[in-house]
Amino acid sequence: MMIGQHLASRKRKAATVAAVLTALALGGGGMALATTNSLKSGTALTTPEATTAQVATGGFADVIERVRPTVVSVEVSRETAGLSAMDKEMPPKEFSERFSDERMEKWFRNNPGQRRDRHNAVPDEMKGAGSGFVIDAKGYVVTNNHVVEGASEIIVTLHDGKEYEASLIGRDPKTDLALIKIDADEDLAVADFGNSDDARVGDWVVTVGNPFGLDNTVTAGIISARGRSIGAGPYDDFLQIDAPINMGNSGGPAFNTGGEVIGVNTAIFSPSGGNVGIGFAIPASMVQEIIAELKTQGRVERGWLGVNIQAVTEDLADGFGLDEPKGAIVTEVVTDGPASDAGLKPGDVIIGVEGKAVEASRDLPRMIANLDAGQSTKMTIWREGEEQSITVKIGAYPDADQVASVDHTGEAAEKTVLGMGLAKVDPATRHSFSIGEGVEGVVITEVDPGSWAARKGISAGDVILKAGFEEVASPAEVAAAVKTAETKDQGTVVFLVAREAQERFVALPLRDA
Repeated sequence: MMIGQHLASRKRKAATVAAVLTALALGGGGMALATTNSLKSGTALTTPEATTAQVATGGFADVIERVRPTVVSVEVSRETAGLSAMDKEMPPKEFSERFSDERMEKWFRNNPGQRRDRHNAVPDEMKGAGSGFVIDAKGYVVTNNHVVEGASEIIVTLHDGKEYEASLIGRDPKTDLALIKIDADEDLAVADFGNSDDARVGDWVVTVGNPFGLDNTVTAGIISARGRSIGAGPYDDFLQIDAPINMGNSGGPAFNTGGEVIGVNTAIFSPSGGNVGIGFAIPASMVQEIIAELKTQGRVERGWLGVNIQAVTEDLADGFGLDEPKGAIVTEVVTDGPASDAGLKPGDVIIGVEGKAVEASRDLPRMIANLDAGQSTKMTIWREGEEQSITVKIGAYPDADQVASVDHTGEAAEKTVLGMGLAKVDPATRHSFSIGEGVEGVVITEVDPGSWAARKGISAGDVILKAGFEEVASPAEVAAAVKTAETKDQGTVVFLVAREAQERFVALPLRDA
């Protein structure tokens, strides 16, 4: 569940702590940081070895003192003039996604100016808040895409309280990263990236932020797991951390004990909306690659293979004659795509790319995405019991409306409709998403965190049974239903969505979230 945007005004942040904790109205999408310490631009934080020893004997105080000046508050304004009356009657989206009916009622009771009636709706402008950290002394700041997406104004507040209007350099919804820039009147303190590939399960991590509007909150914990896939997108590879992060920590850095950024906080798992000790950070190795492209060209260009794949299980490995479950099985090849032109066929198992082993199917999308369009790439495949080599000329990742991307499970995301990656319900997707045998329709493989689908609580693994009140069996039929609604000038499309044994209707607006 993605951390939602902080939708309380800055004036409300000055309210009492009791009001904050009661209303939960300050549970925003990012980390805001205030500190009085300063750090000259380019000043080394310290060495990891030295700080580790300090932590062992004296806690994290030295680390926190050194990194605070590099972390900033990111506040945004979003226009809501286009929202329908029904949408304005609901609380901010993070509450409708994560909180029970009882908690939403409590939110309304504590926010009488936003009662659910058509005369006291959400104002025409909503405030959001997040966090970020400075990566360049000239004012480049990293944050989450969902913090700044749709913002009409972005304000960055430094550790010393100085405020600057920021411009958006670029964003990447697929990894939930964004780069913004301010023109400060002096060189800024810069956070250094660490090597997240060297981070081990059990290593200490530290975060600083404003969960639920409580500024300057420091939390510490350990890395609980690596390489987590949580259904957020096709390139899931999260660090799981147990340092408490809540709504309000999004977009902020996770530091190692050397004061180096090894991850960007982006999501939590929470049945209640509060921290339960399971948070997720984008590894610094991925962040650096994405941010470098955003800085130079404002967008991320990815390589494309043009196949649909599935995981190799132990029984499938046995059936294919592999000595262990590894690689990615090609289930479908896009006509006239790079894989088709190279002669790849359904049933081939891709086990290596440029000499690097494909340990699991989820590795392949990331490996292909990191290649340049037009690059000739040598792949190792397993075909009919034999290892073979094949050369593929990588294509450019197609636009969202084009056929056949590869999602985080490896199945076909044949179309992206209203922020939802869609695929047929077939044996592969049934297995990957644990879809019952009696359920027919179109599986949602990923959801853009800034979309109306995410706002309405739709998530990866849900199955669309009907679109526009007509049964659907393919992504193309879902797209056709949306197109029909647009032709008729409808404001919304109604979907019947199944999750496990529960079915519900969801109305998605035909406009940007």
